[in-house]
Amino acid sequence: MSLRPIMSLRPIMSGLARYYSVILALALWEIIARSGQVNPGIFPSLVAISGQIWKMTLSLELFNHLAVTLFRVVSGFGLGVFFGVLAGFLMARFRACHYLFEPLFSSSYPVPKISLYPIFVFLFGLGHLSKISLILLECLYPMAINTYYGTRGVSKYQIWTAQNMGATQGQILWKVVVPAAGPYIFSGLRIALPIALILGVITEMISSSDGLGHLIVYSSASFMAPKMFAAIVTVAAAGFALDRGLVWLRRRVVFWEGERGG
Repeated sequence: MSLRPIMSLRPIMSGLARYYSVILALALWEIIARSGQVNPGIFPSLVAISGQIWKMTLSLELFNHLAVTLFRVVSGFGLGVFFGVLAGFLMARFRACHYLFEPLFSSSYPVPKISLYPIFVFLFGLGHLSKISLILLECLYPMAINTYYGTRGVSKYQIWTAQNMGATQGQILWKVVVPAAGPYIFSGLRIALPIALILGVITEMISSSDGLGHLIVYSSASFMAPKMFAAIVTVAAAGFALDRGLVWLRRRVVFWEGERGG
């Protein structure tokens, strides 16, 4: 008996085994939706949700809302990463920056940043800028803290060795400090990215006329459950795709860490 058909099925079986919990959850959802014990107007079947996604995709309605949300999320996330990594490096490498910023980060980290959204709306209006600014602020903290500890964790012997070999401060930064802090930075990225998406959707639910958050609230208020769940599924799919992109990037940038889940 040839093993070739069995071998060809191995990737499929591996994928099913990896995401079996999601498959079970979807199967349970469909069973409950078709049991007749719940209102389909509140708890639609996966077939109805899939049909709504297909309809909204053909009309570009879903794409337009997704594009707006991703623009806000990626912009705020990117700025938060830039300033967070910069702040983390400065605090770790310069004592004056540590004494200046560390108390500020420690005292303000527990404050829910969404509580500041009315201030951002007052300053920047209801458009993109207020939402991007709040996402930036939320992503700043995990990036700064992870970068700080990653940089502080660099062995002094590595730095001394590089100095003895004649490396400049710039070379030490890019060839010793940054690679050593890389795994910590990517951990911060995977923490900050879902936070950025969550906050982007929440701010759109509060005050927006476009985006997936607005689509969820509008569909819920209009009693269009399939449309609401279509938007929620799109948020989940976008988050999953972005996270897989980070995992792919991490495997190529921090390749010496090897395969560690994800």
